[in-house]
Amino acid sequence: MSARRLPVRPELRELEQQAVELLRALRAGEPGALEELRNVGPEGVDPAAAELTDAQLVRARSYAAPSWARLVQACELSAAIWRDDADRLRELLTAHPQLLHESVLPHDSNWGPPLTYAANLGRDRLLELLRRLGARDLESALGRAVLQSQIGTARMLHAWLGKPPVPEGALAGPAYTLSVPGTELLLELGARVRDEHGARLAPVDVVLESDSRKPAAKHRILELYAQHGLELPDTAPLAVHRGRSDLLEEHLRRDPQLLRRTFRHEELYPPELGCHDEVLATHGTPLGGATLLHLCVDYDELELARWLLARGMHPDARAAVDADGFGGHTALFATVVSQPAFWMNHERRAPTAPLTELLLEKGADPNAVASLKKQLHPGYGPSALHEYRAVTPRQWGERFHDQRFVNAAALERIAARGGR
Repeated sequence: MSARRLPVRPELRELEQQAVELLRALRAGEPGALEELRNVGPEGVDPAAAELTDAQLVRARSYAAPSWARLVQACELSAAIWRDDADRLRELLTAHPQLLHESVLPHDSNWGPPLTYAANLGRDRLLELLRRLGARDLESALGRAVLQSQIGTARMLHAWLGKPPVPEGALAGPAYTLSVPGTELLLELGARVRDEHGARLAPVDVVLESDSRKPAAKHRILELYAQHGLELPDTAPLAVHRGRSDLLEEHLRRDPQLLRRTFRHEELYPPELGCHDEVLATHGTPLGGATLLHLCVDYDELELARWLLARGMHPDARAAVDADGFGGHTALFATVVSQPAFWMNHERRAPTAPLTELLLEKGADPNAVASLKKQLHPGYGPSALHEYRAVTPRQWGERFHDQRFVNAAALERIAARGGR
């Protein structure tokens, strides 16, 4: 069984270096390398006498490729599509015609075969070539073009398919990536947000639970659903998800205690909208039992956070504490470990911490103490439950088991304010 996944755009030079390093480790008898050889390597290979071809095969199989040659082809195919190189793509597929119908990446990948892969990038010239060569994955290509906001490409593919009705479930793709253009196109083409009996079809759950963090896009997609006839619950958490301070104002008028309230997970992610449990609803610092301010932090709602604080929300408002003593964390904890921090680190953007700065400016305690437990979505790897007892915001970040979710700039700002 493969244990690795290639990046969307794999680099052959990097894979070659991995094979060289694996060979060195095999010959040195390193336990990890020996285990990999046992799991996916050819039988009868003496690690101490292994050759480069042995290490290459092990590395290829670890990525679900049957051979090193197939791994090389994945790199060459993806490179040709990214470069919009029709000549090289034609050459590769003429020499290896079976690749036209195989996933470009040898493991199971949403990026699909060459036609679908090219649709992700809006490579219309390559799509014409691939169609002439006999590619058949037009439906999946259309779905990926919509998901990636390649609207011109999507229109072309839809025409090639004979302009069929939009299937139920199609809105989920652009909902996951929070693609406003993709959502608008599907609604224009007839996608429904409710069925003929009034039941919800719009994937509100995907919008709310997506690991994407694009506040303005999320607001717009939810409003598009509402404009096309979907009734959304009239709750304060949904007002935050919609970015609607006007709705929050009305909730605050009706409930003067709103800014002191904590909300159960089911109130933040309503099951009636299709939402799931705390693991599948992707976020960083736990939100079950949290306040509206905590919700603003993980969804990067800076302006709404300012709005709440200006109306009297305490910067150290604490989440509820469960029967096992977990919870009680302030929103400052949520600025340290968050879904926006994951994307900032993943995309290698310079760390920033505007919400941390806002809370500290409003008097948030850098040494507040709470106990937290966290289980990440399995899409990020091992999803064991981790517990952190009596930690400060800084300790929460420094000890967190997956540093991809930690905002280094937030830790610096907290340390500068005396955070331990």
